[in-house]
Amino acid sequence: MSYVALKMLFGDRAKYLMLLCGLTFCVMLIVQQGSIFWGLMIWSQSGISNLNAPIWVTDPNISQVAEVKPIASTTVERVRSVPGVEWAVPLYRGVGRARLANGEYHQITLMGLDASTLIGRPGHMQEGRIEDLRTPDAVVVDQWAVERMGGPEAIKVGTIFEINDKKARVVGIAHVQKDFQNIPSVYATFERATTYAPPERRLLSYVLAKARDNEPVEAVTRRIAEQTGLGAFTQEEFGWKTILWVLKNTGIGINFGTTILLGFIVGMAIAGQTFYLFTVENLKQFGALKAMGASTFALARMIILQAFTVGLIGFGVGIGLATLFGTLAASRGQLPFSETWPLLWLVFGSLLAICIFSATISIIKLAKLEPAIVFR
Repeated sequence: MSYVALKMLFGDRAKYLMLLCGLTFCVMLIVQQGSIFWGLMIWSQSGISNLNAPIWVTDPNISQVAEVKPIASTTVERVRSVPGVEWAVPLYRGVGRARLANGEYHQITLMGLDASTLIGRPGHMQEGRIEDLRTPDAVVVDQWAVERMGGPEAIKVGTIFEINDKKARVVGIAHVQKDFQNIPSVYATFERATTYAPPERRLLSYVLAKARDNEPVEAVTRRIAEQTGLGAFTQEEFGWKTILWVLKNTGIGINFGTTILLGFIVGMAIAGQTFYLFTVENLKQFGALKAMGASTFALARMIILQAFTVGLIGFGVGIGLATLFGTLAASRGQLPFSETWPLLWLVFGSLLAICIFSATISIIKLAKLEPAIVFR
């Protein structure tokens, strides 16, 4: 019976190709849009992941990483005094204005790292050494600064430009995750960053900390919050806090969710209608099988086999096309694309729902089929 079912499916090429195209389009759309959505969420918390600090101490009312609310300079020592804290260092984060030698101005995100430890440094350097930040007027730029501020001809190791009318000399180029706001980052020591920054009463943006090896990170963050009255989050917690803020305050979640839902509905409509027509046009064949003694259950198994066969083929083709698109787009760094296993399992579950829906409406038709139809 399985052989007969597959011969019926592949024998009607027009219906088979229509089914395959509908399911492939559905899978490709859901995977593509879901991967772009998650890629944007990764970009949104890149200001956290790029620094790779286990614990972030902030103003208690902060909503996301780009919303800097300066805290008192004494906070560093207060955090260091909390039991279970191995180390704590200051971090400056602010918006600056870079002026190149040709007179062009560019907005930058200025990051100030602790000079003695350089904790929060970029994980990979394309050129130069991060330790050279300790030399006079030294800064490190990320690869996006090179791209947005004129290319390798304008920004390279040795280039001198101004930040808020003060001299800065590029000693290295770092490779980091792209920022959601697409603003290049410039790294300096904490002391130098505060001289570049506009005068303020408070210049400490965050405190980065680490729990001792024998202490649970969650317990230490809770202890810091209780003893200092500040916000204390693990890297993962602060990342999710930023992602939830983006979802709540922008239309990204609704826009991508609507597109994914429409893809699911379109795939279900195309597959259901086409599979139903496929069944109706083959009623005589099914009637003949029923007249020869095939039970409704056996015919239902044939329908299910047909639905899941074309569904799995469409699943593979759709994922392949979406992955190819994402690989080509992400290789240029212009489009966020992060294809994850949970997304693929979600798409697989959606496809199963479409296949079950398509098979069900056909099985209902077969259940009412009278074998005598073959003699009409």
